[in-house]
Amino acid sequence: MSRLIALLVVAIPGFLAVLGFKLMRDTLFGIEQFHIPFLWLQFLIGLLLFLLGLIFVAGFIFYRDKKRKKLQPKFQNKKA
Repeated sequence: MSRLIALLVVAIPGFLAVLGFKLMRDTLFGIEQFHIPFLWLQFLIGLLLFLLGLIFVAGFIFYRDKKRKKLQPKFQNKKA
């Protein structure tokens, strides 16, 4: 059950990142989506969605690897 929850936690921001990438791509081709009045606004929304999704997924993977001690020594917790 916990693996399913973890998959959903990663899949939803991943989907938002893909949606953001699609919005940026459509802006470059001049295609308006989702009734956004300006193409520059569509690009900014897409960039924001893409970056937030990417940061969340990357942080989730980093936290998981840190917990399992699979990181390089410079990223491990320093103990006194």
